Amino acid sequence: MLRVGLTGELGSGKSTLAHMLAERGAVVLSSDEMARAMMQPGDPVYTQIVALFGSGVVQPDGSLDRKALAHLAFDPRHPRAEELNAIVHPAVIAEQAKQIANLAKTQPHAIVVVESALIFSTRYAPGGAWHKRFDCIVLVTAPDEVKVERFVRRMAQGRELSPGELLALRADAQRRLLVQRIPMPESANVLEVQNSGDMDALREQAQSLWKRLTVLEQARPQA
Repeated sequence: MLRVGLTGELGSGKSTLAHMLAERGAVVLSSDEMARAMMQPGDPVYTQIVALFGSGVVQPDGSLDRKALAHLAFDPRHPRAEELNAIVHPAVIAEQAKQIANLAKTQPHAIVVVESALIFSTRYAPGGAWHKRFDCIVLVTAPDEVKVERFVRRMAQGRELSPGELLALRADAQRRLLVQRIPMPESANVLEVQNSGDMDALREQAQSLWKRLTVLEQARPQA
């Protein structure tokens, strides 16, 4: 089994690349999807978040108000992202480790891709080291202006935005990028994918990357 960490800043296109790798046979574990599942009413993560951030992050139906939570987490005057991470990251990382352990038994030659923006910066990996979780890292990069516009499009969900809404979303993206900048360790063995927004070019890179990951998996010592 090859354990691959797929990372990139907000709007870099890492989810798009993850989907392309899944089409080629990778088992993709999305940290964001796991976190969302754990933020449902009744889950311990949900309970801890509400206890820490208060009833202001709860909607009338009892679900989390993710927009209000994000506002608190990325408030430039008093950012609380690390407080949120301290609740969510340990639970997500533990679930990933559990799923990878199960996959190692049932699919010993799988290429498992864990998609996460905070692979290098999280404080909650076992032993504090990313290399204990992954055999290699794939980093998706893009120009900042491209990342910001991708974030705006995703948040707009096809809706036409007013000038004020557009300005606010762009400012929100810039704040998040400042918080989420990836500190690249000098020792990291990183495979970089540059995503300018050209989908055909990204597909070509995904195919080349898949071939390289397949070679790496085949070269690993067998248990």
